[in-house]
Amino acid sequence: MTGGTYTLVIDLAERAEVEVGALGTYTFDPGWYAYVGSANGAGGFARVDRHQELATGERDVRHWHVDYLLGHPATAVDAVERTPGADAECRVAASVEGAPVPDFGCSDCGCDSHLFYDASRASLLGSVHETHRSVRDERVNTDL
Repeated sequence: MTGGTYTLVIDLAERAEVEVGALGTYTFDPGWYAYVGSANGAGGFARVDRHQELATGERDVRHWHVDYLLGHPATAVDAVERTPGADAECRVAASVEGAPVPDFGCSDCGCDSHLFYDASRASLLGSVHETHRSVRDERVNTDL
């Protein structure tokens, strides 16, 4: 399977208090969230399918921080941006515009966060798209 870097754009319809494993309880405001992750293991982008299944209630097991948010009934995965073959999770997380949710999704790296909030879907989605496009363009130019 193909893997790489992905970003989930998540709609949270109402304010939610969510217990996020060892991180404790987070209060999420309604709005739009972008979660940046990597899927470079054997299953590749099947991880994204797993996240979507959790968000729709088809799956219950939570492995990653984002799974706790996706398991809340007021969340829905609105869009997914993928960059196949790119190990650029931290680079994408550093470039997505939005308010970072402290310490979320970054326990295995030095980033401040891999989850970002914005009240505007258009603004967040545009930033995610532009960031992934930039990573893809850089890879193409490097391969020349």
